[in-house]
Amino acid sequence: MPGLRESAIRRLMGLEEFPQPPLIRTRYPVLLMHGFGILGGLRRGGHLHEEAMHLRLHGVLAYAPNVASYNTVAVRAAMWKNRIAHILDETGADKINLVAQSMGGLDARYLISELGYHEVVASLVTISTPHRGTAIAEIMLKQPERLRKWAFDFANWMGTQSLEDADADTFQALTELSPAYVQETFNAQILNHPSVRYWSYAGAAGKDTDIPINPFLKLPNTLLYAREGRNDGLVSVQSAKWGTFVEVIDADHAQQVGIPGLTTHAFDANAFYCTVADHLRNEGF
Repeated sequence: MPGLRESAIRRLMGLEEFPQPPLIRTRYPVLLMHGFGILGGLRRGGHLHEEAMHLRLHGVLAYAPNVASYNTVAVRAAMWKNRIAHILDETGADKINLVAQSMGGLDARYLISELGYHEVVASLVTISTPHRGTAIAEIMLKQPERLRKWAFDFANWMGTQSLEDADADTFQALTELSPAYVQETFNAQILNHPSVRYWSYAGAAGKDTDIPINPFLKLPNTLLYAREGRNDGLVSVQSAKWGTFVEVIDADHAQQVGIPGLTTHAFDANAFYCTVADHLRNEGF
C-alpha cells in the first residue's frame, strides 16, 4: 500500500480510483439543531450550515435551518416543527434523525414528548445539551439589574434581527436553562419516548483537561468547573449525559459548532458530525 504522503499526492493529482468522499447513507434525513445565543450565529450561512453541507458531500440528506436564538424551548420547538415539515415534504421521508447541540437538545426533547413528534423522529443525538441545566445561566440571571437589563435588551435586539420570523425572550430562555428549572420542572414533565432512540455526547476543555479553551470561554469555564466539574465552557460533562452516553469530545462549546478556537488545539467539527452520521447509519437510522 502506498504511504500517506504518496496517497495524498495521488489524491491531489486526481489519480485515486475513488476521489469522491466516502458515502454515509443514513436511513432517514438528518436535522442539525443549534442552541441558544450568539455562538452559532457568528458564522456565515447560519448555525451549523457548513457542517450540513459537508454531510451532503457524503450523501447524507442533512439540513441546518435556523430558529430563534434567544427564545424559550416552547417557541423554538414550534419553529423546529415547521422546519421538519418542510424537510419531510422535500425528501418524502416518513421519519427524521435529530442531531442537536446545546439548547437544541432540550428543544428536541420537548418536540418529541410534548408536541407528539415521536411519530416522525427516529432518533435524537445531543451534543453538550444542558440536560440538568447549567450554572452559567444562573450566574447570568444573578448579575446586577442594570447590567442584566443592558445585556438582555441587546440580546433581544440581536435575536429579532437575526431571523425574519424570530422573536426573543432572553430572560425566560435563560431561566429555562438554569439547573433548578431543568431538573425540577422540565425533566419532570418531558420524559423520553420509548419509540425514539437517545444518544448523547459531552464536550470538555479548559479546567481539568489537556485541551486549551477559547479565551472568551475561560471565565465561564472556571466558574462552571467550581460548581459542576469538567465542562466545555458552558455545559458540564455531567449535565450533557442523557440516554446512551457515547463519549466526551475534546472541544469547547464554540468549536462544536465549527467556530475555530483561538488556541493551538484544532477540532474538526465536520469530521465529528460525519462520525455521528456514521453511527446513525450503523444503528440502522
